[in-house]
Amino acid sequence: MAAKKAEPATVDVCGHELRVSNPGKLFFPERKLTKLDLVDYYVECQEAVVRGLRERPTVMKRWVDGVQGEPFFQKRVPDSAPEWLQTATVTFPSGRHARELVPNDAAHLVWGVNLGVIDWNPWPVRRADLDHPDELRVDLDPQPDVPFAEVREVALGVHEVLDEHRLLGFPKTSGSRGIHVYVRLEADHDFLQVRTAALALAREVERRMPGRATSRWWKEEREGVFIDYNQNARDRTVASAYSVRAVPDARVSCPLEWDEVADVEPAELTMQTVPARLRERGDPSAGIDDSPGRLDSLLELAARDEREGLGDAPWPPHFAKQKGEAKRVQPSRARKPKAQQS
Repeated sequence: MAAKKAEPATVDVCGHELRVSNPGKLFFPERKLTKLDLVDYYVECQEAVVRGLRERPTVMKRWVDGVQGEPFFQKRVPDSAPEWLQTATVTFPSGRHARELVPNDAAHLVWGVNLGVIDWNPWPVRRADLDHPDELRVDLDPQPDVPFAEVREVALGVHEVLDEHRLLGFPKTSGSRGIHVYVRLEADHDFLQVRTAALALAREVERRMPGRATSRWWKEEREGVFIDYNQNARDRTVASAYSVRAVPDARVSCPLEWDEVADVEPAELTMQTVPARLRERGDPSAGIDDSPGRLDSLLELAARDEREGLGDAPWPPHFAKQKGEAKRVQPSRARKPKAQQS
């Protein structure tokens, strides 16, 4: 006989009464953390969580069976959703549209967790202007054999370059093996310009840290820590600040002070420890909206790279071929000129 499901829980938050089905379901079996534990985390940390999501269309990655199950992406809010739910209609590179969730308060967070959302993946735009990002995102993704100490070093290298270009970076752990650095922007550049600036930044860090940092798109060419400039292309999303990640120990993508980066241990920043950290120390990214920057200096650097022969770098495969982009083929599979063939 099938096990009887637990009675739903009811959560009153932000003026709404929300039903949480099967609240005792284990979402993180290794830590014995349930769906309701995840709801409680997001309600307790709501101010800091919503700061990274407010007015942003957000993709729902649903883990209906917890981290041991298989997730699926749901970009469209169902027609059956509550009337109070806030949304925005976004356009993808394919030209298709979707009405996505805009998680503007804790009620939206609870509604999403009930569907199996663990982490939150917002666009870098606000719904008032869906074509001009107000956030540049630096995603540091280490190769499998790279120790986390090297990720820390590259993050500090990113900080140095941002400072020189008069941009204020806000670091956070990725909640996995990497580090993210977010830069709040004045929303007066389009996605192409923001990506161009991110590529210029990645290449400058690579020049200063050869062998430790790379902007190479193809995995076979990478060394050290990949600076994923393509996270700034249209429709790409990154886990937001204070998102719990779908990993066995329930790590959190946790904002840091710059003086913490050199010694941070991501395994210490979890769903069970971050709420106390927030209460005791506050949010290091609380001022992220106070001083938006401009990309003029990084775009000048990009123009210099182009004059010196560095063209565009590869785009993700679902994007149309871009002007100035080299052949989109893995280097080891590229056809060699006849003179080089044996």
